[in-house]
Amino acid sequence: MAGSPAKRFAEIGSDKPPTGPRAGMGTAIVLGGSVAGMLAARVLADHAETVVVIERDAVTAGADERRGVPQGFQVHALLSGGSRQLERFFPGFIGRAVTAGASLVPPDQQAMYTDGVRKVLGADISLLSGTRPFLEGRIRAELLKLPNVKVVTGQVTGLEIGETAVTAVRYESDGVAGREPADLVVDAMGRASRLSAWLESAGWERPPVVRVPTGINYATAFFRRPPGEHQYGTALAIPSNLLRKEVGGAVFSAVEGDRWIAMMGGYGDLRPGSTAEDMIRRFRTELPEPFGHVAANEMVGDVATYRQADSRRRDFWACERLPARLAVVGDAVASFNPLYGQGMSSAALHASALSMFLRSSPDLDAPARDFLALQRVIVDAAWQISASEDRTGPEEGARTPVGDRLARRIVDLIIQASITDTAVNAAFQEVTQMLRHPSTLAGPGVVWRAWRARKNPLPAPTPPLG
Repeated sequence: MAGSPAKRFAEIGSDKPPTGPRAGMGTAIVLGGSVAGMLAARVLADHAETVVVIERDAVTAGADERRGVPQGFQVHALLSGGSRQLERFFPGFIGRAVTAGASLVPPDQQAMYTDGVRKVLGADISLLSGTRPFLEGRIRAELLKLPNVKVVTGQVTGLEIGETAVTAVRYESDGVAGREPADLVVDAMGRASRLSAWLESAGWERPPVVRVPTGINYATAFFRRPPGEHQYGTALAIPSNLLRKEVGGAVFSAVEGDRWIAMMGGYGDLRPGSTAEDMIRRFRTELPEPFGHVAANEMVGDVATYRQADSRRRDFWACERLPARLAVVGDAVASFNPLYGQGMSSAALHASALSMFLRSSPDLDAPARDFLALQRVIVDAAWQISASEDRTGPEEGARTPVGDRLARRIVDLIIQASITDTAVNAAFQEVTQMLRHPSTLAGPGVVWRAWRARKNPLPAPTPPLG
């Protein structure tokens, strides 16, 4: 599949209905009922007579919480690149989600701050805001309306792999061993996926793993959201490279249940907001005024904390030997620093890549390398945004090649210019919202505007509520 990464990214992220022939198959099996697994199942439903989702947590169409997502009640951003794919595969999804309680936040009700300075308006992007359990529950309800999709509650225990291809899935349900023959298997078992070990034990290759330490700590709490109009539906406050590297940032958004969801993040030993008192104090005294107004409301429940040690990716595309009739999606392939909010949207784009692959008349008896090539475009793009930031430090910078350091300087220039230049901010937002490939920021028009914006005066920071 030829084409530049930017062109491939745009094709994968299309909002047009999928076109092309359907790949006929009997049974497709998805391992895991996560967002990634459910979206993969939605794609497979167009191609298989039966789609079986094997999920260890007992869930129903309207259930919102899963034991297998311990970080589920932390802030989860649905970027525009992800909501576009939800709308594409479940037409009308956004409207139905809003009717059920989600918020659709228009551009003029979004506030983005860098070192306390509010950025100018950027792209004309409205953001769908809801908690992870809420959005996952809505996706599950939509998926289970499809007549050829069924869910089996059970723990996947292994794969059966023949001489060239995966042939069946083994699982255990209510203490009883089960076996399900498969024409295609998709692993969506997340960061803890055991697929690599299963491949190695069966004589295939274990994909190389790349890890970038993050040591990110984040804390989330809910506050009551009074009825009526509010100036902002979501706000993000992040530090620039001029501040301490251990500072992560903060965000709040309007979510279902007439609540605000609010988060603070830090690196290493810094654990901001880990108690109600600390979060409220920091929102009122260290962050722009809108954060203080949110924290002035009653906190609902307790602060929930979480720590993620690293970003990681499993490069299946680098394996010389892989069995056919196998694909991997979501965090089982790559998981990122959660402060960048790429998880659900990456999973949605993986599903779109799977759709493109299946509609290209593929030879399913050969390894799915065309799918891996498409998926790699998405993984590389997300990795470039988040992991490259996480690995920047004095020691890492000294080892970075000159070309990469130059690219880093261009990105820093664009980030700074996005504070005061509307066009640059629009281009930057389209990339961070996973609507465009990061390489589009290197276009001469964007770089030239960013260079000119160096002389733009910075507005005064928005003061805390106090």
